[in-house]
Amino acid sequence: MPRDKIGLVPHCIGFPAVLLATCVLSGCTLPYYAQAIGGEAAIMRAEHPITRVLADPAAAPALKDRLRYVLAVRRFARQRLGLALHGDYRAYADLHRPYAVWNVFAARSFRLTLKRWCVPFAGCVTYRGYFSQQAAMRYARRLARQGYDVFVGGVPAFATLGYLRDPVLSTFIGYRRTTVAHIIFHELAHDLLYVPNATTFDESFADTVAAVGVGRFLRDEGTASERLAYQRRRVRHKEVLALVRACRARLARLYADPVLSLSERARAKQAAFQALRRGFLGLARDWHGDHGYGAFFRGPLNNAVLGAYISYEGLVPAFRRLLALENGDLPMFFRAVRWYARLPASLRDRELDSRRGLVERLPPFQQTKIRHALQGPRTRIMGTQGPRLSRPVEHRPHD
Repeated sequence: MPRDKIGLVPHCIGFPAVLLATCVLSGCTLPYYAQAIGGEAAIMRAEHPITRVLADPAAAPALKDRLRYVLAVRRFARQRLGLALHGDYRAYADLHRPYAVWNVFAARSFRLTLKRWCVPFAGCVTYRGYFSQQAAMRYARRLARQGYDVFVGGVPAFATLGYLRDPVLSTFIGYRRTTVAHIIFHELAHDLLYVPNATTFDESFADTVAAVGVGRFLRDEGTASERLAYQRRRVRHKEVLALVRACRARLARLYADPVLSLSERARAKQAAFQALRRGFLGLARDWHGDHGYGAFFRGPLNNAVLGAYISYEGLVPAFRRLLALENGDLPMFFRAVRWYARLPASLRDRELDSRRGLVERLPPFQQTKIRHALQGPRTRIMGTQGPRLSRPVEHRPHD
């Protein structure tokens, strides 16, 4: 399956040099891009082929076991999910730190929209990444002094969108096996399709592919205990996500209320976050053992935290419905997503929930093309005609 980075330039071998040249020409902040180039170069220097690590008698047996697991995940991604590998995850790099990068998120005190930063090639995104935790914290403190709610989150892995060959990193290889698979499927989905200036679209698509990929991988190659544990974690994830969405909806009504004074709004904002924390504690009481959300809810909650969490999830339900309409067929799903990716942003995200509504809002000549495709014998071919608008079906979850 070829990569499809909407609006991006072709693959470039000398990516760091091109990035720096673009930075100079566009007048961007050199220190920030210098740390990004230096951080990526350090990862490249730390890489060793997985085959060499497996043949090394000094390498830890646990590491070798995990790397063999990665190779199995990699094969499954190519053979069963239709994800192109392009040399990714054939090498291993020990970074000697807990995270690969640290992302800074920011939002105004009474706004839920995240601040955006624009960078060459990737377009505008709702976070700013640093290879140093100290540098990320310094920048976050600077934003806080400007009145922003801020959040700094460690990221165990990232995708270079095909410009470089992404290695397996020590920052995630020690996670539970299903989490390792989820990360690899997620990042390979970014390599398959990436839309600049569309963080929620990109992350929701990648997370949908990752969740479906892990479910199918466990069905074919996992154990019964792994399947049960993964399903339990997915249920908990949905419960936490429902709490976060309810809190965001409450805050949206609060911030839009013209009657409240600033002090009243601030008190109501804190009450909303306290309710969110209480809701989580109520859930956690029924969960036994480690659930992975403790650190998230122990830290300060603010608009940036909610924005960072929801930016990875906002369109997942819509993508799940889109997959259901394609009867769980991933290649057809990928084609449909590509079609949506080429729509104007104002139309794309809003109409992803309703494919019929999308047809009604398109220009007449496009409506004719799509409806002709619906009525013709080759309804599964999309191309420039758009996704297949199938007969009404039950929106059942797949995998």
